[in-house]
Amino acid sequence: MNSTVFSENMKKFRLAKKYTQEEAAEMLCVTAQSVSRWECGNTLPDVLLLPEIAKLYGVMVDDLFKKQSVAYDNYAQRLSALYEVSNDPEDFLRCRLEYQKLMKSGELSTYDKWDYGWLHMEMMYYCKDEALKWFDEVLSDKTEKNVLPYRRAATMKQCMLFAFGKGDKILAERQREMDEAHGALDEREWCLLIEAYDRAGQYEKALSVCRDAMQKFPDYWEFHFLAGIVYCSLNEYETAIAYFEQAGEMGTPFCDEKYQIAWCYRQLERFEDAYQIYRDIADIHRKNGYDVEAEQALGYAKEIEGKIEK
Repeated sequence: MNSTVFSENMKKFRLAKKYTQEEAAEMLCVTAQSVSRWECGNTLPDVLLLPEIAKLYGVMVDDLFKKQSVAYDNYAQRLSALYEVSNDPEDFLRCRLEYQKLMKSGELSTYDKWDYGWLHMEMMYYCKDEALKWFDEVLSDKTEKNVLPYRRAATMKQCMLFAFGKGDKILAERQREMDEAHGALDEREWCLLIEAYDRAGQYEKALSVCRDAMQKFPDYWEFHFLAGIVYCSLNEYETAIAYFEQAGEMGTPFCDEKYQIAWCYRQLERFEDAYQIYRDIADIHRKNGYDVEAEQALGYAKEIEGKIEK
């Protein structure tokens, strides 16, 4: 341990934070004489105290022994700087946790608020790239086109691209696929076209494709489900519910239609009906061994419990 650099940093960091030795000592639960001896290089603190000293001065433990270290306003800002260099999600989580502590104590500065936003923006880009990478990994195996993960990866990728401003390009690609295939698309490709029209706000076209797809594949539940989604976009919830119920009769994989029906009931302020559906979903999940999903459904029920008229 370089005691000279350490002692110089101890004083530099304390002065940067505008603490007296007495104030620093109180926050570290030591005596002012201990702080003075550290700054004079006469003694060194217990190694277990180093993380607390670093947090107090807004630095990392390693910074205590570096000549060119600076004290940040708080420890969260130092972790943010670390994440900017590392791009490691673990550093993001550590920084986010420190900022949440500041929020609870009401100590967020204007800089902290900006930095907290920046932190999540950077993580958003990281997550976007990771999501697209792994969706593409799933979609690279064309033999899996009829498997649920493949279908969901295709839908989620398209959804993300719309969210990031590439909707016009995606919709043009889907329309070109339809034209070139002269309507001879498989079920998944029809679904993607319907979803693209819905995302683009072209609801009548989406419904028209739904009707064509239902005629071509009368036993495929997802076209009825997607018709319900489009009618939700149009705020026609009663009609949407009817289509979701038809999809349920055909057999959805994971109570998909029931979640959507419950959501429609919430929009219609039929909270008792929505509450009961969430309870039914929980029972189905628990029967199938999905206890975590069952608890989630009960959580949704609890959210609206107070809105039910007694």
